Amino acid sequence: MNANSGSNANSDFVRLHREDGSHLPLRVRRCDTFLCRLRGLTFRRSLAPDEGLLFVEAKESRVATAIHMFFVFFPIGVAWLSADGTVVDKVLAKPFRPYYAPQAPAQYYLEAPPTLLDWVQVGDRLSIEPERGLKS
Repeated sequence: MNANSGSNANSDFVRLHREDGSHLPLRVRRCDTFLCRLRGLTFRRSLAPDEGLLFVEAKESRVATAIHMFFVFFPIGVAWLSADGTVVDKVLAKPFRPYYAPQAPAQYYLEAPPTLLDWVQVGDRLSIEPERGLKS
């Protein structure tokens, strides 16, 4: 997995590629700083249909990649990925629910519109590449 290629700034965008070479139709912001992970989608009122956040943790964990939906006012699709990019779990997270954790340890989790759940399956392998020319 090429998750650390290029930059560690949370304002960088990445593209998620499938093994067949296609990519997920999302504009994904890499979220790898404490402040970005802390804020996440909290207090947002909506998410664009092609928008996502990829949260990056230092190592695989079920606890560190658990999420809450307090003060998130809309449902989201969440996919958890292992260090090698394998989707280990996915869920439709509903507003104001206290806790969602992956079934297996993950290093990354992707929060996106609920349609994400149609685009990835548990066992799929994704690679993360910098999105050239997209900065906030």
